Amino acid sequence: MTPRDVSIAADLLLDARRKGVRLTSLPAPANPGSWDDAYAVQDHLVRKLGTRAGWKVGATTPEAEPFRAALTADTVFDGATRIPASRFNVIGVEAELVYRFSKTLIARQQLYGEDEVFDAVGSVHAAIEIVDTRFAAWNSVDRLAQVADQMNHGALVVGSGRPDWREVDPVNEPVSLSIDGKPVLETVGGNSAGDPLRMLVWLANTGARSLGGIKAGDLITTGSCTGTIFVEGPCRIAAEFPAVGRAMLEIA
Repeated sequence: MTPRDVSIAADLLLDARRKGVRLTSLPAPANPGSWDDAYAVQDHLVRKLGTRAGWKVGATTPEAEPFRAALTADTVFDGATRIPASRFNVIGVEAELVYRFSKTLIARQQLYGEDEVFDAVGSVHAAIEIVDTRFAAWNSVDRLAQVADQMNHGALVVGSGRPDWREVDPVNEPVSLSIDGKPVLETVGGNSAGDPLRMLVWLANTGARSLGGIKAGDLITTGSCTGTIFVEGPCRIAAEFPAVGRAMLEIA
């Protein structure tokens, strides 16, 4: 993609967010043809959206290459939160573990070791991510277009947590998700990526490079532990990881 095509794609996605216009697709020259293209559009979009507040990272299997999207402050919320349903096209609910970084890891040529990355983590938190789309229907476009669309990100609600995050075993941590006080899913682990800690290392060395690295205060959400459950408002959503904390969101 040319820089002009990247800009066209980002502008269309930005316009869809601001005006509520749903895209059927991106025009052929501006539709990403590779992961590099998709990330270039995503990065351009994020720069236009404003202050970066963190990242979402995931992987389809424990062996697969992770993928990422930078998150901006306008979609990241701390504590119990109320968001109008009208803000979203679709409302896909996921319970996730979020790691808050307390130190900056700038992009550099020398790779960060696992110990360096883990020493930069300050806490772990329960969280709810809302996945959404700027396209006309969920899963109606190819994977790369979804990556360009900030990896289907809608909102992230970060709940309570703990600073001694190394005491938590994410692969074996129970998780429950409830809607309006009724449990809809309970499982253990549940993240398709396996151990989410490997994705923090990948993000520091690869995923965050194009935007300068991870900065102190960044929140890294590490993939769904429950799959995606689609809801409509109004409803109250709670995600709980017993050894970590609880996140709460009201869709009004």
